[in-house]
Amino acid sequence: MKKGYKCILAIVNNGFSEEAMEAAKACGARGGTVLHGRGTISKEAEKFFNISIQPEKEIVMILAKKDEVDGILKGLYNAIGTSSAAQGIVFALPVDETLGLDAKETEKETTKG
Repeated sequence: MKKGYKCILAIVNNGFSEEAMEAAKACGARGGTVLHGRGTISKEAEKFFNISIQPEKEIVMILAKKDEVDGILKGLYNAIGTSSAAQGIVFALPVDETLGLDAKETEKETTKG
């Protein structure tokens, strides 16, 4: 099992996942997964932040090596951040272990048992 990865999540308005993925790839990401979701926020929070919330969201999930994460996060935020039409937020979460990133590694791990 491999270590040393983080999961980057970019939550954007519906229709902006391709723009987010293009920005991430330009910064070194190799690919990602798009999930569909629905955002919620109170009317008070909308007024406080002075933003209009579109409920339909797309979540771009990218697994990246730890040393690539800062560049990808910055590239994503510059392209699809809160001041853009995508109104995106981006963040990264730690990933404890991965399996399946390398076919040879996965084959070795699954035949050990």
